[in-house]
Amino acid sequence: MSSLSTVSLGKLETVSKNTPGPKIKSLKAYVVGSKELEEKSGGCGDYHAQQKGHWIVDSMISNPMSSYPEYKKSRTSWGIGAMGTVIAEVELDNGLKGVGLSIGGEPACFIIEKHLSIFVEGQDPNNIELIWDQMFKASMNYGRKGLTIQAISVVDLALWDVLGKLRNEPVYNLLGGKTKERIPVYATTSRPDYAKKLGFVGAKVPLPYGPADGDEGMRMNIEFIAKCRESVGNDFPLMVDCYMSLNVRYTIELACKLEKYGIKWLEECLIPDDYDGWTEIRAKAPSTILFTTGEHEYTRYGFKKLLDTKGVDLLQPDVTWCGGITECRKIYNLASSYNIPVIPHGSSVYSYHLQFANVNCPMAEFLIMSPNADEIVPLFGKTFKDEPLPKNGYIELSNKPGFGVELNYEELNLKRPYTHSIIEKTKF
Repeated sequence: MSSLSTVSLGKLETVSKNTPGPKIKSLKAYVVGSKELEEKSGGCGDYHAQQKGHWIVDSMISNPMSSYPEYKKSRTSWGIGAMGTVIAEVELDNGLKGVGLSIGGEPACFIIEKHLSIFVEGQDPNNIELIWDQMFKASMNYGRKGLTIQAISVVDLALWDVLGKLRNEPVYNLLGGKTKERIPVYATTSRPDYAKKLGFVGAKVPLPYGPADGDEGMRMNIEFIAKCRESVGNDFPLMVDCYMSLNVRYTIELACKLEKYGIKWLEECLIPDDYDGWTEIRAKAPSTILFTTGEHEYTRYGFKKLLDTKGVDLLQPDVTWCGGITECRKIYNLASSYNIPVIPHGSSVYSYHLQFANVNCPMAEFLIMSPNADEIVPLFGKTFKDEPLPKNGYIELSNKPGFGVELNYEELNLKRPYTHSIIEKTKF
């Protein structure tokens, strides 16, 4: 047995030495040319970066800052879009390029250019797992969640994109191939009636008020959901996004009062670190309503804590934030072992490829980014020339290599705020 192994390994080594493949020549990080351009381009990677008059900007949406009156009416008032878009570009020494997208702006650019590039440049682009592990472990002293993981995510996505182009395969084929030909899509929107007319299979609406609004706020929440239900009828799936703004007691009361309206799920009711709260909610709230979260969770370690609470019925990682494809596929596998489905938060084409390649993904999310929520436009605005859009409530993907989208360099007037010298690494 050992001799066969040795022979096999020897052959592999010979092939590797005789047919060296391309290496990663450079890693660069960009931001959109200006904040004004980012807003005019539809937000790009940061979909909150919208112009005044957009429903995301002007709607009353309960959020973690709702208890402060001066920041109550608009999420943009407290700087939710302060970081902005970050775009990573990986180029091989044969000229092929891959791009990734996330939020993090100039701070993420600094991390990518000044630190993460060490583990990327000069590498074999096939070694994505190795690169991810080195980026994560090297940044552990200042990272593990938030901005640092978003920076790792955008690099990881660029690597998968260029690897697909190198192999002339769509990313979903690199992940094991299709498990379905199309994915049903629900809409996140302020107008569920429009979403139904546009052909979506369900709609999710933002909760307007939170605990700081007292009994009157609770009453207005119920009235709002009642009107939403009336606008779409009894058979159209309706979900509610609570955006980290509630507490355990309020969530249980809200769930009990909403049960008669046939709400499919309540999403992200608690702040991300209140893991134990989900256990209590699931024990006391109606079993007919699902509880979902994960949009603001990071890496497999955070998601394992969520799953261990036994209080979450569905996971919603954002592929562009939680660690990229490399980490998110581990989250999918982890969820599968708990028999928990995964419906990623937004992230458009990046999440679609993972969903096509995984069985436990029943539906996709699509954020309605038109100002009045009345038409389908690209989630990432003008970032890509060819972002796939849902048709008649379903999303399909082409067999183009990589993620199958082309970056709109000219439109975005990309700026590279930091640069670095190519690092000569010791070969070993």
